[in-house]
Amino acid sequence: MSERARSERKLAWMLCAPAVIAMLLVTAYPIIYAVVLSVQALDLRFPDEGGFVGIDNYVTVLTSPLWWQTVGNTVFITVVSVSIELVLGMIIALIMHRAIFGRGLVRTSVLIPYGIVTVVAAFAWFYAFDPETGFVNALPFVAEDMAWFGDRFSALSVIIAAEVWKTTPFMALLLLAGLTTIDEGLYEAAKMDGANAVQRFFRITLPLMKPAILVALLFRTLDAFRVFDSIFVMTAGSQGTESVSILGYNQLISRLNLGLGSAVSVLIFVLVLLIALAFVKGFGTSVPGREEEE
Repeated sequence: MSERARSERKLAWMLCAPAVIAMLLVTAYPIIYAVVLSVQALDLRFPDEGGFVGIDNYVTVLTSPLWWQTVGNTVFITVVSVSIELVLGMIIALIMHRAIFGRGLVRTSVLIPYGIVTVVAAFAWFYAFDPETGFVNALPFVAEDMAWFGDRFSALSVIIAAEVWKTTPFMALLLLAGLTTIDEGLYEAAKMDGANAVQRFFRITLPLMKPAILVALLFRTLDAFRVFDSIFVMTAGSQGTESVSILGYNQLISRLNLGLGSAVSVLIFVLVLLIALAFVKGFGTSVPGREEEE
């Protein structure tokens, strides 16, 4: 590493240190306490029973078909919703970036769904698709007796649609920040060389936006993997739509099993950590300056 790179890294650590210390003070104790609870047989319905059980809670969770079903549901919702949000977010970001007039109004209008509280948005989608109160079944191409939340696939479709509608503006905002860093002179030079719009997008826009795309995908993937509000409001996990967060909630709050619930929470934390590491390792070279440091 050069002297400049070392000094920049030192400055980065100094700037991040206060936030890191504050986060550790706030999160370290709950994480450690959850790990301690996860190795105990602690069920509030039977307070006189319990004790240290080691990894038995983890074995119970990992050998349960319900756990793997919820993991599958969560991965499915995450992959589908984030993929759609990336495509739509890129289109919206390009529109906002290239808007000739009314740019402020366009950006404000696009960001309205993201400003709505997630629970409120989930209720809006629930009532829209409910056969008794919703307007969706009144549309000409939809069956009048369609029970959207009575089938696993249709329920997951509505949940994914609600997630996409709510968080695509967030994806678009992050991608728009990446677009603003690209020098317009590169596009002018490419036009002079005869490159069309598609070639300019794939040869200039996408390569230079890799850091912004990494950040957008990382934030949204971690957020989508912890999906809770939409599922809780629409189905409460019924019809096989339970996610890992709903499973942890049911164990901790509904069934008052702190041991198993804490084990589920720790496993969710580990999965989220692995996802973050996979993104950083897989796309780390897209971060500016990484090539010089290595």
